Amino acid sequence: MKWGLVPSFTKKTDKPDHYRMFNARSESLKEKPSFRRLIPNNRCLVAVEGFYEWKKDGSKKQPYYIHFKDGRPLVFAALYDSWQNSEGEILYTFTILTTRSSPALEWLHDRMPVIFGSKGTTEMWLSDSQPKLETALSPYADSDLVWYPVTPAMGKPSFDGPECIKEIPLKTAVKNQISKLFSRKTDDNIDKFEPIDKCKSEPDVFHKNVEPNNLKIEPATEDTVDLADEKNVFREEFHSIKREFKELAPNLEIETEVPERYSTSAKKKPQTGDKQISLLSYFGKK
Repeated sequence: MKWGLVPSFTKKTDKPDHYRMFNARSESLKEKPSFRRLIPNNRCLVAVEGFYEWKKDGSKKQPYYIHFKDGRPLVFAALYDSWQNSEGEILYTFTILTTRSSPALEWLHDRMPVIFGSKGTTEMWLSDSQPKLETALSPYADSDLVWYPVTPAMGKPSFDGPECIKEIPLKTAVKNQISKLFSRKTDDNIDKFEPIDKCKSEPDVFHKNVEPNNLKIEPATEDTVDLADEKNVFREEFHSIKREFKELAPNLEIETEVPERYSTSAKKKPQTGDKQISLLSYFGKK
């Protein structure tokens, strides 16, 4: 008997393809003709020492060997069929039934073979009466099912022997990645922030005009305008007007005029004989 189901209705001249039906989903057995017709009379068992499953991590894959802790064989649920080729040779093939993964193996894969862990379950599967598929084909969840990592070279057809199931140590990065799933977050991992009242306040910065040492300073000329002196003159004139206004009689009514807004039109370009406009030209003296 060979692994990889070849249905009996396959043409005798066809080349058998064992990779098309080497597994069968137990949830959809009754939906596919290739499997549905085999349920009444073609149920069987497959005994193995263990099986492999690959853990995918991005572009990398790591195989694991899964077996019973006490070394007893695993018993899988299966269906078989027979096919006759053009030369009259009869080929017996089988397919292994799969189910959803148990909680213990969900991290590794979402599917697993249907494993019978007791004599009662195997007898129920092989009995004459059709078993309840939902009950018989449930995931095996006992704690005696264990696993460990093995070399990725076992995936090569030419690599065969005891080295395939020899346990290998995982790299530190892989161990740390698994341990982080169950590690408890400590206070060292929490970001620390200083209280607001302990934060250092920066002093106010006042910008000063600093003359570089390499800057050449020109002597004052007649065209140089002393803005500070002009500001002082304006301040003295303005305060003198304000004081004279306060000295007026309190009962005297004064008509005030609201100054018109400055025009936004273009200003007249000063002629050669015009005087220079200063701040005092915008205010009238009393």
